[in-house]
Amino acid sequence: MSKAQRDAVNAAIREAAKSLVAATIDERRALFETRARPDDTRGLTVVETTLGGRPALEIADETRDAGMLLYLHGGGYVVGSHRTGARLAAELVRRTGLRAWSLDYRLAPEHRIPAAAQDSVAAYRELLERGADPARIVIAGDSAGGHLTVGTLLLARDAGLPMPAAAVVFSPMSDLAMTGASLTTKEGIDPLFTRADIEFFAAQQLGEDGADTPIASPGRVGDLRGLPPFLIQTGSYEVLLSDSVLLAGRLAEADVDVTLEVVGGVPHVFPDLFGQLDEADAALDRAAAFLAARLDAAVGQLL
Repeated sequence: MSKAQRDAVNAAIREAAKSLVAATIDERRALFETRARPDDTRGLTVVETTLGGRPALEIADETRDAGMLLYLHGGGYVVGSHRTGARLAAELVRRTGLRAWSLDYRLAPEHRIPAAAQDSVAAYRELLERGADPARIVIAGDSAGGHLTVGTLLLARDAGLPMPAAAVVFSPMSDLAMTGASLTTKEGIDPLFTRADIEFFAAQQLGEDGADTPIASPGRVGDLRGLPPFLIQTGSYEVLLSDSVLLAGRLAEADVDVTLEVVGGVPHVFPDLFGQLDEADAALDRAAAFLAARLDAAVGQLL
């Protein structure tokens, strides 16, 4: 673990975050899209497609066939797209041999909760309707996409759909009522977000039912029984740290297999810093191993 690397990336993120202070939503969206770069998917097959009626990028290593990954991008439900989600999706493809779909779900404030979860459930349903074995499907997401991963599973379960083999979430939101202590204790330590930033994102996405619903705050009020095994990875510098801890505890209370990894001194969605931060590459390797093991276990139960 390199303190010099951690200090460098945290300083760079802190400086870049200054450009967002007075930015409009349209400006934030345009800036976030610049994160999608051609080399994110180098060496992989990438196809523009649709899934569940929404745009998606299908990303694959055609020499391997380990299963399927539905990837849900971050961005506070306000920014981001299937193109920005392709970056982490592609790294998981490289490490696992999974065929991934990075989904472009509807964004807030134009489309509030539960629109995004409806889109992702439709995408998951289409994979099943194509004949995919749920034991060969996994789901993952970062930040808001981590929150959406839980919401997707709750809606899918309640609709009677079979659960996928596993879920991986990076720095997920889990309580839009914002009750977590880290929103205060990590203020000024988190190089990217402040409590006010999270309040902004929450306000954009909350619907008429507010924050006290399972879809809005799955880590606080959701019934998480019957969900697949989870891996949660987060950094100790995050104002959203408490959301990961809360979600992990509630999953455990619901008898769901859950692994929580908190890496010291790293920022929000730190696995996205692969190639710059040793901890990021190591975390993605662990995530890939977790997914591979769960896919093997799920398929083995069917034999």
